[in-house]
Amino acid sequence: MRKRTSPAKKKKNLSPGKKKALTALLAVLFTCGLTCVIIGCYILFDIISTVNGDRIIDLEFYRQNQDQTTIIYANDEENNPVELIRLHGEQNRVWVENEDMSEWLGKAFVSLEDKRFEKHHGVDWVRTVLGVIKNRFKQGGSTITQQLIKNLTGESGRTINRKYNEILSALNMEKYYEKDVILEAYLNTVYLSHGCYGVKTAAETYFGKDVSELNLAECASLAAITQFPAEYDPLWNPENNKKRQKYCLDSMLEQGVITKEQYDEALAYELVFTNSENYVADDDDGDTDSAIDNEIQSYYVDYVIDSVIRDLKEIGYSHYEATKMIYSGGLRIYSAVDTKVQDELESVYVQRTNFPSERVSDSSELSQSAMTVMDYSGRVVAMVGGAGEKTENRSNNRAVSAARQPGSSIKPLSIYAPAIEENYITWSSKIKNYGISWKGSIWPTNYGGNPGSPNSYVTAQYALAISYNTVPAQILMMMGFETSYSYLTEKFHITTLNDSVDSVSPSAMATGGTNGGVTTLQMAAAFACFGNGGKYYEPYCYYKVTDSTGENIILQSNSQPEQVISPETAYVMNEMLRTVMSSSAGTARGYAVSGFTTYAKTGTTSDNYDRWCVAGTPYYVSAVWFGYDYNKEIRASGNPAALIFKTVMDRVHKNLAPKSFETYTDNVVQKTYCTVSGLLAGSGCTSKATGWYKLSNLPGTCAGCTAPVTEPDNSATDETSTTQQASETTSGTAESTSAAPSETSPESTSAPAA
Repeated sequence: MRKRTSPAKKKKNLSPGKKKALTALLAVLFTCGLTCVIIGCYILFDIISTVNGDRIIDLEFYRQNQDQTTIIYANDEENNPVELIRLHGEQNRVWVENEDMSEWLGKAFVSLEDKRFEKHHGVDWVRTVLGVIKNRFKQGGSTITQQLIKNLTGESGRTINRKYNEILSALNMEKYYEKDVILEAYLNTVYLSHGCYGVKTAAETYFGKDVSELNLAECASLAAITQFPAEYDPLWNPENNKKRQKYCLDSMLEQGVITKEQYDEALAYELVFTNSENYVADDDDGDTDSAIDNEIQSYYVDYVIDSVIRDLKEIGYSHYEATKMIYSGGLRIYSAVDTKVQDELESVYVQRTNFPSERVSDSSELSQSAMTVMDYSGRVVAMVGGAGEKTENRSNNRAVSAARQPGSSIKPLSIYAPAIEENYITWSSKIKNYGISWKGSIWPTNYGGNPGSPNSYVTAQYALAISYNTVPAQILMMMGFETSYSYLTEKFHITTLNDSVDSVSPSAMATGGTNGGVTTLQMAAAFACFGNGGKYYEPYCYYKVTDSTGENIILQSNSQPEQVISPETAYVMNEMLRTVMSSSAGTARGYAVSGFTTYAKTGTTSDNYDRWCVAGTPYYVSAVWFGYDYNKEIRASGNPAALIFKTVMDRVHKNLAPKSFETYTDNVVQKTYCTVSGLLAGSGCTSKATGWYKLSNLPGTCAGCTAPVTEPDNSATDETSTTQQASETTSGTAESTSAAPSETSPESTSAPAA
């Protein structure tokens, strides 16, 4: 019988397309696997080389730089440096060693923040993995070592890359430092609210005690602050702090750090903070009576601090490093302040002397002001950034940070100086007192809505003194926007304007209706050019910054002169700006410094929101802004900014020796001109005045007074008055000391920026 056999199974063959797909898939998987291996090897190599490489953070460096107080000096009358202030600002920090701390302090922080601190090698992998899984690095997982690294580097972003670098740094740190060294550094750098960095200043701030005197309850209270400093601040939120303190004591009991008896005693202890009713300061202990350094530093000191931080950043320091050097790096800063001038500014501003009287229910609604005083070589000798009592350190310094519309005070910088420098105008050039055609209408008008007239022509000097708006607009059209804007920004270094808007706006250039504003610091530095022969100096507020020994110079001021306009233009502008105060129609008439020649330009903006007075004497140049922090109409007679200027500078100049402006050039002459034509007076001219001219750009001589009707009827009188004053000021005679009246023709930016 034949055996039946089953038919053979047919072999399944993949189609060519499937074979290709499978091959491609295997290739991709292989490539991905190989890439992962390469990346893994790279990461492993990076981990090993970083952890076992050179130390990443030098704790001794940080300790040395945090163990000292920064001192700011000022020069006395003999030009010798004397201590002005010791900085105990926003980061109040003094290093203290472990043996000088309470025995409970480190235990409280470890029990609450990192219970496995003594066992791990910088990273608690259990907490780290849980942090990755549960919180995506948003909270938790950091050991005391890792927190120390964040405290020192200032890097606290919630990114995988930052966490990775932090972990490697922590592992590296623990290869070089013992646990007690790391804990000491942590306790001296941890932020504990109220500006306290480190346990020493925190102990003084919250308990009025030295850190060595703290008991268990108080140590737990300090440790409780760390998680959310503001929320657990004992002075602000004592109830929250008490709850967290109990949690800390619970942790210490659970971990066997303290006994039940110690726990009960600490929990029952009544915490007495420095703001408690039953707190009594220990006046006999010089180390513990400084709970909080309440000294409020001047606006000038604020400016010095910000300037040093800025300059340190420019030479490579991070913001965190620069700030840390200021407050705990033991720097010696030799400031450029003149304490006598600064005292006069502060006296006037704190008492609001000669400020307009106001009836308000809240002091925050009062008007505000700022003032900067400089010499003619860039030295900022005094500064005030607000009116009234200063209540905070490094608060809003309006002198350097409040960029406000300048109004007509911008005209010498954007219009008159450039036009004289480029020979578009002279002192007596006759310019139409009528608006320009701009976007379908005639713009601008003068104060009070006066449009002028197409048949009215006035001299450049008269237009500047009375602060016409129409004439600068006409001059702007002569020389063009580019010339005006480049002088304003590149030569006079006004850096806060809006380039895209202000550079093509006749309102911005001709009448100061800028989109971006200016500061008193910028304006004083720019106007100094009219008193020093046309040179611009970058403002500086310190001479040098050294380390604690005073031998190693870290920073040094080096303000070099930049000739931005010719000495001839500067001389003519100085004389023209004097008429703003001396002319009977001048907008600053009566505000000159008693006994001293003074040049000036005032400014008023649209809706009367801002008032300015930028003025100079042979000793100092200054800029004053007056207004409100938020746009509000100023209701005051005269110009409050000009009155503040006179009030301060009369005091500053009271005992100064007589002095005149230097000429800096022989290429300027005083000439008689015809008030009808604006040309140099001819033999037949009957109405004459005198003005100042560059020898290189003298007007022609009048042959018949054929120019159209020019000045208003009183122009000859005003210009004759100007002539007399010019003669007086050249010979050094004192200017008028009469009381400041209301402005006869206040300036106004009468149209919005185009």
